[in-house]
Order: sequence, then structure tokens, then C-alpha cells
Amino acid sequence: MGIDPGTNFMGYAVISTQGKILKPRLIVSGVLDMDKIHDPYLKLQHIFQRSLQVIDSYHPDELAIESQFYGKNVQSMLKLGRAQGVAIAAALQRNIPIFEYAPKKIKMSITGNGMASKEQIAIFLSKFMDIRTTSENLDETDAIAIAFCHHLQGNLPTTGGSKCKNWSDYIKKNPDKLL
Repeated sequence: MGIDPGTNFMGYAVISTQGKILKPRLIVSGVLDMDKIHDPYLKLQHIFQRSLQVIDSYHPDELAIESQFYGKNVQSMLKLGRAQGVAIAAALQRNIPIFEYAPKKIKMSITGNGMASKEQIAIFLSKFMDIRTTSENLDETDAIAIAFCHHLQGNLPTTGGSKCKNWSDYIKKNPDKLL
């Protein structure tokens, strides 16, 4: 399960993977829209409740969530941290392991570019998975990207029975594999 935390919009997605298959299947995805809710504590309640609903409906094995990033607006960072915290608390309530990924790590794993735009991520994801992307559902697409990033981290290439740190490490250890 992937969650793109936010206090106005929270993207969520559940993907299904089968072992080492690199093309996971999207089970469900959506956006929790809290833009019209003015009470910040009610927003947190909605995040917690929707996270539990998705967890209880689809029984994901793990939760991947975007970690906080450093920004100039401290208030925005605090709000984002709270949103992230209640989503994590929902997963912990159901004993689901948590994995955090920095925004650049997510972008790099999907596109190969840590500075990729949300639109670029959506285009790349549509090549890996059967998803519909529009400019209106980029929070949802981000949640799918987080789940897919987590899937890729568990399926890093191996060489000689040991995992490589990343694709660059694999190429260094296996130059004969290049075309």
C-alpha cells in the first residue's frame, strides 16, 4: 500500500505483486479530499479513518509512505508530519510494517531522475502498470508511485546471490549485461 500524505488531499493506492514479477497490478487507488474541511483535527481524523478503511478492505502486507521533505514553510511541514503520523498510526494499529521513501528516491526509482515532475512520474507509471492518469489525480498517482517504488526496492537485481545496492551497482558488477 502506498500513501501520499497531505492535509488537503491524501493519495492512496494498493498494488498486488507476485514474487519477482516487475509488473504489479493496481487493486485500488483514490484521493481523500479534505480541502473543504477547516478543522485541522477533523482532517487528521479523516486520514486515520480512511487509512484504516483501505487497510481493512484490502489487507496490504506493508505500507510505503512518502517521508517529509525540508521546506521553507515550517507550518506546512508540521501539518504534513501530522498527516503522515496518523496514516502511520493506522497501519501500526493493524501491525503493518512501515517503509518511508524520500520524494527524490521515489522519483529516481520510477523515472531515473530525482527532479522529475508529477506529470513525468504519471507517464512513466502508465508504462509499467495499467493506470489512468489525469492532471486531476496526481496525488493518487503519487501514491501509486510510492507503492511501486517500494515494490522495486524489494526486487532490486541480484548478482551472485547477493543483492545489489541499486541498478548502477548491478551494471558495475555485470558489464556484460549491457547491450
